[in-house]
Amino acid sequence: MSEATLSTAGVLLVTVAGIAYGGATLLRFIARRTPGYLDNPVRSSLFRAGHAHAGVLVILALVAMPYIDQAGLSGAAEGLLRAGFTLPPILMPLGFFLSVAPPKAEKPNRVLTLTWAGAAVLVAAVIGLGVALIAG
Repeated sequence: MSEATLSTAGVLLVTVAGIAYGGATLLRFIARRTPGYLDNPVRSSLFRAGHAHAGVLVILALVAMPYIDQAGLSGAAEGLLRAGFTLPPILMPLGFFLSVAPPKAEKPNRVLTLTWAGAAVLVAAVIGLGVALIAG
């Protein structure tokens, strides 16, 4: 594995501690019946979605890293693909969480756009890596 893959994987693995903390926070909200969580279905749904997306997308990014090394791309293309798999686990959960940050939020605000941006980056990265591997 390349040095870039190893360092990117290291950073991704360290973020798992933050994801675990987020899960513990959600459990604490439920156990303590924190106002603004259980009584706010929009907020609780988006918080759960943000947490789930963070975990799944970090795993996807970790799985993709060795494939990026094997795709036979230039350094710049490899860097773009690494960023394309590393940004969505940041952007998408941020959009979910921050769009309903106030406990009384009844609908997501415009920060939800980060979730859509992360999804677009993810789609581009998945297609780019897939095509690179097929063309190999």
